[in-house]
Amino acid sequence: MPEVGLVIPTLNEAHHLPEILDDVARLDLDTDVVVVDGGSTDGTVAVAERRGVRVVSSGRGRAIQMNAGAISVDGAWLCFLHADVRLPPPARDALRAAVTDPAIDAAVWRLAIDAAGFWFRVIEFGALLRDRLGGLPYGDQGLLIRRPLFDDLGRYPEIPIMEDVALVRALGKRVALHRFSSSLLVSPRRWEREGALRGWLRNIALISAYLAGVSPDRLVRWYRSEAGVR
Repeated sequence: MPEVGLVIPTLNEAHHLPEILDDVARLDLDTDVVVVDGGSTDGTVAVAERRGVRVVSSGRGRAIQMNAGAISVDGAWLCFLHADVRLPPPARDALRAAVTDPAIDAAVWRLAIDAAGFWFRVIEFGALLRDRLGGLPYGDQGLLIRRPLFDDLGRYPEIPIMEDVALVRALGKRVALHRFSSSLLVSPRRWEREGALRGWLRNIALISAYLAGVSPDRLVRWYRSEAGVR
């Protein structure tokens, strides 16, 4: 069995996908990589296939796609990465070390935004505080988890938003989540599109409402309306 089953959900990610696939190819681990596509129309599937990466089609939605990927890959560990992140050398080193460490059951990276600018640094610091003080990393920080633990947790809840927070909250009741000192590099595209401050404040509002008990279905309707996403 491969050491790590690596799952990358995609929806129109032809531009970013080559970079994360190149980083994964440099891992120097026995991996089984799958791209789980939710109906791309921009050539994402062709990009993955040209690099010899297996593609699985699924219903649209990150939780649905990541669960489909988890079923499709082999590996004692599962690693979930968004398509618009990069795995720089320190992050790859951390992954390689973790899969041989019996003290680690699950881990996330720090968040680093791949752009210069004051508000990006504020967002990174806010993400660090949210994670360290509130124990709530987001999905763009990646997730490395032992497969039996992931299956025992019931996989990602198939809700339209906050699936990463829901899983991590359940995970925190079972094991200590390890925090890597290294970072994933995340594309700044959504903050650039919406405005860094606006996007940051909206995310704070979303997670606050979720923790207060507002349903994911209601939250995703508000998010799509506010962000202009259909």
